[in-house]
Amino acid sequence: MTFILRNAEMIACAIIFLAMTTLGFVNVVVRYTTSYSLAASEELLTNGFLLLTIFGAAVAARRGEHLAVTLFYELLPRGLRKLALLLSGGLSLLLLLLSAWFCLELVQNQLSSGIRSYALQVPAWYYSIAVPFGFFLIAVRLAQHLVDEWRALTKAERGHV
Repeated sequence: MTFILRNAEMIACAIIFLAMTTLGFVNVVVRYTTSYSLAASEELLTNGFLLLTIFGAAVAARRGEHLAVTLFYELLPRGLRKLALLLSGGLSLLLLLLSAWFCLELVQNQLSSGIRSYALQVPAWYYSIAVPFGFFLIAVRLAQHLVDEWRALTKAERGHV
C-alpha cells in the first residue's frame, strides 16, 4: 500500500498516458479505414494532457526537478540557504494552494452554471475536478521535498561544525 501512496501520481501518469495513446491510435485507425473520426477523441485527449501535466508536475515537485535557478542559492552560506528555502518554499506553497482554491471556485462555477463539454456534452466539471486536487497534490509533494531539503541542510551544517 505504501508503494501505491508513494507513487500514486506516477501510476496515474502511466494509466492516463496509456489511455491517451490507445485512444489516439484507435482514432487514427478509424479515420484511415472508414474516413470518419471519433469526435470526442480531441476533447478526451486535451483533458488527458491537462491531467498528465498536473500529475507530472507532482512527480517533479517530489523529486525537486522543477525548473529552478540555483546560482544565487548555491552562493549563499548554509545558514542563509535555510532562509531562502523557507522563503521560496513558502511562496511556492502559497501559489499552489491559491491555485487549488481558485480552480475549486471554477469547478463550483461550472457546477452551478451547468456548462457542458463541447463534444461529449458531459458536465464540464467532470474534467475540471481533478485540477484543484492536482494543485493540492503538487503542494503536498513540494512540502515533502522541502522537508527533505531542510533535513539535508541541517545534516550538512552538523557535519561541517
